[in-house]
Amino acid sequence: MKPTITNDIIYIGQDDAELRLFESQYVVPAGMCYNSYLIMDEKIAIMDTSDKRTMKAWKADLVAALGGRTPDYLVVHHMEPDHASGIADVVALYPDIKIVCSAKAAQMLPLFYPNDDLAGKVMTVKEKDTLELGKHTLTFFMAPMVHWPEVMVSYDAEDKVLFSADGFGKFGVIDADPDDWACEARRYYFNICGKYGAPVSTLLRKAATLDIEQILPLHGPILKGEALAEALRLYTIWSSYKVEAEGVFVAYASIHGCTKQAVEKLVEILKEKGCKKVAVTDLSRDDMAEAIEDAFKYGKVVLAASSYDAGLFPPMYDFLHHLQIKAWQSRDVALIENGSWAPSAGRVMTEMVCEMKDVNIKGELVTLRGRMKDSDIPALEALADAIMA
Repeated sequence: MKPTITNDIIYIGQDDAELRLFESQYVVPAGMCYNSYLIMDEKIAIMDTSDKRTMKAWKADLVAALGGRTPDYLVVHHMEPDHASGIADVVALYPDIKIVCSAKAAQMLPLFYPNDDLAGKVMTVKEKDTLELGKHTLTFFMAPMVHWPEVMVSYDAEDKVLFSADGFGKFGVIDADPDDWACEARRYYFNICGKYGAPVSTLLRKAATLDIEQILPLHGPILKGEALAEALRLYTIWSSYKVEAEGVFVAYASIHGCTKQAVEKLVEILKEKGCKKVAVTDLSRDDMAEAIEDAFKYGKVVLAASSYDAGLFPPMYDFLHHLQIKAWQSRDVALIENGSWAPSAGRVMTEMVCEMKDVNIKGELVTLRGRMKDSDIPALEALADAIMA
């Protein structure tokens, strides 16, 4: 069911319940929503469009919501195709419409619409510029690198709503009940915006100066009340790379199960020593995006991997590469390697981890040779002590 926003702001976003891979890399079991809004006033503003897969339904909802009126403005907060695929469609329907966007977005228009002459229809705005619609006035705030350089957000003081672009987004279809917001919003944030903590913090400081009753993101549910307050609290933690939850996250990459066996023993030891939460990910089989999410969620991480081709088993290498490009930082790490005749995983993991900011290696590297033996258990005990200290 489509959410109700305010008397003057109408939701015209679309669900794509059949989509299973967002941005060609993120698993979305429930699909994805592309949020778009319509402000009905003396002048009418369309707030973003939708993804090309949903364009037919989006245009039908737009026309129906307009009820025969003609829109004056199309506000483009973000040029990514899942939100801006309908720009040319809107211009074709309403040739006199003005496209309102940042200067950087105006530069990007020809990149996505090389065969459309849109330059004469563009009205660029900058920080704190306003757009009067009648009783509604939009104030624009630039939000570069949240998560593209052209992004801006807009605030409507009349209804006290923030159109937050990709900020405060969430995987999944639109949901009027945001009680389960945090899990998929966390996975969304760290995989899409995780690298850009400083720009997100800047946007949060701007938002703190506004009287906001609802946040209207481009993905996920409308946030208001306690859900809005919780989202702001979590974004403050996430954008500053602070630890959200106490516990230990164990990520392993095992070829034939020998490294997995040692991880299972380590988890047992951690729990015996009083660790209340141990999250475990099999990097060869589990969702990479969830592994990234948990690496940011917890402050203590154990990496366990097999050696491979005189280096590191690729699932662990891929995971650490993802952490590097997402600016993972300020965490404690303990390492376990396995190598039957020439252990090498520890060396590569150490090199990759040490390239990241404020990541501290705790304890001694535990080296296994094939299957775990009773003689390996004291080293695992010592590693558990080190990571929990």
